[in-house]
Amino acid sequence: MSYNAWGFTVIDLTAKRIVVTGGAGFLGSALVRNLRQRGCEQVFVPRSSEYDLCKEEAIDRMFRDMRPQVVIHLAAVVGGIGANRERPGEFFYANAKMGIEVMEKARFADVEKFVQVGTICAYPKFVPVPFKEEDLWSGYPEETNAPYGLAKKMLLVQAQAYRQQYGFNAIYLLPVNLYGPGDNFDPASSHVIPALIRKFEEARKSGAKEVVAWGTGRATREFLYVDDAAEGLALATERYGKADPVNLGAGSEITIRELAEITARLTGYEGKIVWDSSKPDGQPRRCLDTSRAEKEFNFRATMDFEEGMRRTIAHFRQRFD
Repeated sequence: MSYNAWGFTVIDLTAKRIVVTGGAGFLGSALVRNLRQRGCEQVFVPRSSEYDLCKEEAIDRMFRDMRPQVVIHLAAVVGGIGANRERPGEFFYANAKMGIEVMEKARFADVEKFVQVGTICAYPKFVPVPFKEEDLWSGYPEETNAPYGLAKKMLLVQAQAYRQQYGFNAIYLLPVNLYGPGDNFDPASSHVIPALIRKFEEARKSGAKEVVAWGTGRATREFLYVDDAAEGLALATERYGKADPVNLGAGSEITIRELAEITARLTGYEGKIVWDSSKPDGQPRRCLDTSRAEKEFNFRATMDFEEGMRRTIAHFRQRFD
């Protein structure tokens, strides 16, 4: 462990055994690529078919088999507004159970660094924009994803309590909505960008005259390209070692209506967009204050949004055409 020119605590990850739970998923795959590009040769990804992280025995076996020095906990049960409304109990239980047990077992295994990835859904429904980390506890999350958001929020409490009582080096990161190649395009569980890309691509190919989008279109969101998010995670793992949670975002917001119009243009769809206001908008606005991440570990997102969208659309076409 050493200190760089900014005074950050630096861990040489290339010399560590690193476990990335959820490492075969959307963000996890990008993070594993990032770590290997940095020269990390001992990166291990427990697959759910072999290690069910909702089961204590499987977690114990994972730690015995992989003997990690660093754990980055990404594994989660996630989905868009529809999935959160249909499966709130599952989303609460699975995310709380996995996180609590993995962190507890990591403590007993003397893991040197534990990185818990939280969610923007942990923020209150109504909070000043841009969201600052100190406002995380100022209210209740937006109702449609509150069970998921609160389950993940409890892992911040656990990380801070373990640091206080046991000196456990756990950090907590709050990435905003992600997008990019490799995203989940399943209409039953996808988030807004892959859902819109699929809708407009299918409408373009079928010649549909209109596409129905959820909500009013007035809600705003911030989107972070998946490779930028992976870079932020890697930098925080190397350089950040404090109890305070840290936002990871791009620092800008866009309305869902503008997002739909951009997606239609980039996919080449020329029909009408119809807004179904009977469907929920979700949280009214989402935009993060990203100054803490830049100050603490020099992270700033670099991907231009429209370029990131073009790459995501290209990936969808390559995968599904």
